[in-house]
Amino acid sequence: MKEHNIQLTTPEITALWTTYIQNSATICFYKHFLQQLEDSEIERVVKESLYLEERYNDEIEKIFIKEGFPVPDGFSDKDVNLEAPPLYTDLFALSFAYRVGQMTVPYYASVLTKIARGDVVAFFSECLKTSTKHYRNALDLMLAKGIYDRPPKVPYPKNVTYIKEQQTILGSWFGNKRPLNVMELGEIFYVIERNYIGMVMLLGLIQVMRDREIKEYLKEGKKLAQKQVEVFNKVLKDEDHLGNVPVSLEVTDSTVSPFSDRLILFLITTTSSAGLYLLAYAMSTAMRKDLAMHYSTIMLDVAKFGEDGLEMLIRRGWMEQPPQSVDRDKLQE
Repeated sequence: MKEHNIQLTTPEITALWTTYIQNSATICFYKHFLQQLEDSEIERVVKESLYLEERYNDEIEKIFIKEGFPVPDGFSDKDVNLEAPPLYTDLFALSFAYRVGQMTVPYYASVLTKIARGDVVAFFSECLKTSTKHYRNALDLMLAKGIYDRPPKVPYPKNVTYIKEQQTILGSWFGNKRPLNVMELGEIFYVIERNYIGMVMLLGLIQVMRDREIKEYLKEGKKLAQKQVEVFNKVLKDEDHLGNVPVSLEVTDSTVSPFSDRLILFLITTTSSAGLYLLAYAMSTAMRKDLAMHYSTIMLDVAKFGEDGLEMLIRRGWMEQPPQSVDRDKLQE
């Protein structure tokens, strides 16, 4: 059946608008990385990241223009100083591309469950397909470079068993804890991994930030990331699992910021929101009470941190307004 003038739905507008804004921010980071990369293999992965996100945004622009819908401002070359010295090493540029893939692949999959218009479905299906392939390329290169710390392993079970006692699986708040199961171990690993990467990113951004208020906010973010690493590494070590200690991804000694203050504040605020979602998912897989307590406590901290960043963006006039519905009450005044 041919589709005639089907207007974009709110989930479709949300997906296109949000994707455009987020891509425009990460594009600035890729452009900075590409000014100084020395490793040709990493350069290839970062170039592919840049190419894909610029292509996605070009397609979104076409859809918005065809609809008569305003194209978001987002971020542009004015938000990145391509003359600035390198702030991060080549290995961090690779880990950044890997981390973006970790977030975008499930994001595109989720988007596809909420949209229906043919051209939008086709667009996000292509985004999912190409981003998944690119994520695998980044992951394979991390393995080859020795900077991917594999999740914990456990002995294979001998047979299928069933839970017999509620107390056994849930445990108590303190003491008498059963061993971690594979779902819990996997999520703990990824909480630690993404916060290690976040700590390295924040270390560099703090180093070049001159705005005192934003600098203090970034320091709080680094403390929050470090807290998560320490809490969940202790959980692992208390049960005789080795804590995650990935290869160091260094920050250079540059004190010249490659990025605008607005871009930095936006990126850290939005990644904390993504982190909140991922913590909620991790908590949903945790059957032990002590783990649920850790997750719920940290989620409150992350939510407060994200709210503080959002308030700062709005107060400074840096937060682009998402598309709104009509205020019927105001029209009736």
